[in-house]
Amino acid sequence: MQTIVRVNDAVNTFAWETFGLALLLGTGLVCTVITRFFQITYVRHWWSRTFGIVNREGRVINDAGALSQYRAFCTALCATIGTGNIVGVSTAICAGGPGAVFWMWIAAFFGMMVKYSENVLGIYYRRRNLEGAWSGGPMYYLEDGLGSIKNCKKLGRVLGVLFCVFTMLASFGIGNMAQINKITINFGETFFRNVDLGMLCGAPMVNWGIGVVLMLAAAFIILGGFRRFAAVSEKLVPFMSFAYMVGCLLVILIHAEKLPEVLASIFRFALGTKALVGGVAGTAVQAAFNTIKNGCKRGVFSNEAGLGSSVMVHSNTCAREPVRQGLWGIAEVFLDTMVICTMTAFVVLSSGEIDLGTGLAAEGTNDATLVAKAFGASLGRPGEWFVVLAITLFAFTTVMGWSYYGAKVTEYLFGVIWAKIYRTFFILLIIFGAVMESNLAWDISDTFNGLMMIPNLIGLLVQVPMIIKLTRNYIDRRIGNQEITPMLSFDPDIQQEAYRAVMKGMD
Repeated sequence: MQTIVRVNDAVNTFAWETFGLALLLGTGLVCTVITRFFQITYVRHWWSRTFGIVNREGRVINDAGALSQYRAFCTALCATIGTGNIVGVSTAICAGGPGAVFWMWIAAFFGMMVKYSENVLGIYYRRRNLEGAWSGGPMYYLEDGLGSIKNCKKLGRVLGVLFCVFTMLASFGIGNMAQINKITINFGETFFRNVDLGMLCGAPMVNWGIGVVLMLAAAFIILGGFRRFAAVSEKLVPFMSFAYMVGCLLVILIHAEKLPEVLASIFRFALGTKALVGGVAGTAVQAAFNTIKNGCKRGVFSNEAGLGSSVMVHSNTCAREPVRQGLWGIAEVFLDTMVICTMTAFVVLSSGEIDLGTGLAAEGTNDATLVAKAFGASLGRPGEWFVVLAITLFAFTTVMGWSYYGAKVTEYLFGVIWAKIYRTFFILLIIFGAVMESNLAWDISDTFNGLMMIPNLIGLLVQVPMIIKLTRNYIDRRIGNQEITPMLSFDPDIQQEAYRAVMKGMD
């Protein structure tokens, strides 16, 4: 076990610190610059084509077997909006101080265009599988995009396979057992604290019971097929997001007089002055890097920009235009991080559980209890119950989303039949997540997240010329009203099919 921990720490350092962090921020900067700061310069356009159509075109399905753009958005958010929006934010603040929130915003700002680029390439390089459904994701734009470059065919295939392997392993950890474990611990401590039903195989019977209930609920949704999962997502994601934001807003309004001080602390600590003031984190340079690392890492953990995971859902949309679905990627990161994570951070920083003078958590407070204490301090015991229920919903929907990601990469590696076997195995693992020790699971999951990110970001950087072409083609046609041929797919047959649909006004 000690050897596993040491190896994991070494790989995690590579994936999340010097190399991984530079690759993530560098790719975000490149994607932002090549699109001419699209998330700002065309903010009115992407807003009106995403949030502005959720009750109209965004719900229209015009491709048999595919999802509407809105439903694909909700389904992707199912995995994106998770414990990272609650526990991840508190972890970033505890480890990096209030300044970590600033770097979470920076990571999200650049992450908007990373996820935009992922979706654009995902739609452009997607294909139909043996069942007639769309399949897309980093493995396809690595194989067909990077692989189309001279002498890079094998490299593209190898990186695609590595991405799939890392994603499959991450799906069992961060996408399943770690999430279930978090639900079990929080739910058990809150609602079954004084219940003792004995032990089974070294774990409380309460944990086994919670695990069985979660496994049955997951089986009902996952085994019902992707359409059932998408239908549940469309109803559940807006409800849980809205309910959580209302709860956060209530707490923020109670402490409204502290908001100027909260904002000031975020910017004051953004470069790691926690080390100078608190005197506990070494040199200012080390603290600055720690703040940046934790803010960026937890930002990615929350919105998944750079991981390439949610593009597998977005690729199953009825949209024919690559850039049209790319706009939903921008909206996804904005809602997840700029709105929900920011509200969580404001709740935490205004609650009194974090000393805004030193940036340190109050004695007896840690990242696992910080948000619950913040709500409890304002709303009493019901506030703590609210957080636990929110974590339960967020974590459970994350499990649903990752079951789809894992199935799609399994399909790529082994075929459609093995994807069905994967789903069954994924469901069975839920019970183990409820009774396992959590620390190592979270650490290993964090490592696989970073490893997923590396081949995906390499694929984006190599495909920069294609991202420029697709973006420019869309802007010239849709915004500049130029009569030019749309670029819709690398496959000639899909290009023709999509072209006819676009010409008929179906996209």
